Amino acid sequence: MAHSSDYDVLVDMGFDKERAVLAVKKTGGLQGAIEWLEETQDTPLEDLVGSSASTLGEDDPNAEPPALKDGEEAHSLVCADCGKKFRSEAQASFHGAKSGHLNFEESTEEIAPLTEEEKKAKLAELREKLAAKRSTMSEQDKIDKKKNEDIRKKSTKETQDIKEDLQKKEQIKEAAAKRREKVAEIAAKEKIRAKIAADKEERRLKAEKEKAARDGRAPPAPIAAPPMATTSGPVSSKPASAYTETRLRLQTTNGNVQKSFPVDTTLFEVAAALGEESGFEAQSFVQNYPKKVFDQIDFGQTLKELGLVPSASLIVR
Repeated sequence: MAHSSDYDVLVDMGFDKERAVLAVKKTGGLQGAIEWLEETQDTPLEDLVGSSASTLGEDDPNAEPPALKDGEEAHSLVCADCGKKFRSEAQASFHGAKSGHLNFEESTEEIAPLTEEEKKAKLAELREKLAAKRSTMSEQDKIDKKKNEDIRKKSTKETQDIKEDLQKKEQIKEAAAKRREKVAEIAAKEKIRAKIAADKEERRLKAEKEKAARDGRAPPAPIAAPPMATTSGPVSSKPASAYTETRLRLQTTNGNVQKSFPVDTTLFEVAAALGEESGFEAQSFVQNYPKKVFDQIDFGQTLKELGLVPSASLIVR
């Protein structure tokens, strides 16, 4: 009945029920149970249960014995290392196993059981220690939770950055593919127009030859192609708005790249085409004269809007 009362007191103090049961079984009384709970408060419950199962019913010096029975001779030992007093050799052995202390001396002083006031004071002290320990654990849990949340946010941000980078590269590839398709389409149309014009001229010459033969005249001479314009002759200038293409000379650390682009091509598409052709990833373009720097803020503008028509020389960085 006393054991049940001691167990209830320990549970009311806030101790885990399983720990309270082990404490009462190992010590046989409230005083020993309190001391045992103090000494084992940092030991995992699994270890305590395993230790209790392996030592229960055996003469193990590491186990806490029950309280002295009525009529048993009072006896006390003193730990010379820390000064703590014990009522029996088993208790002293238990202390030595837990603390590592080896020096004990006999004492004629009897250890009186705790009075009701001392029990209350001891219980109050244990409650304060238990509350402080739980508060510390709660604060540590908050710190650990915040650390885990920071790690999760960082991981999420890194994943998002990787996704955005992949999307950007995919957009560059798509833009370059569309630009190649557009250039190929323009070239195909020009080729078709040239073929149509050549066929038309061939039919005209054939018709004139046939007419001259019927009339008994010599066939007309083919019309010579107009001479190419040279720098020595007069050059007709036209405004930048009249150009449909611009020629860029791009200077990179890997060498120079000369390429023509439609005037409505954005600087972003130029960077993408350069990356596809040379593997150089452009972050900005620099024009020496007039001195201008085009960074990624300008990448959305066309070559015409940036004044890079009909030609320009740019340093790629």
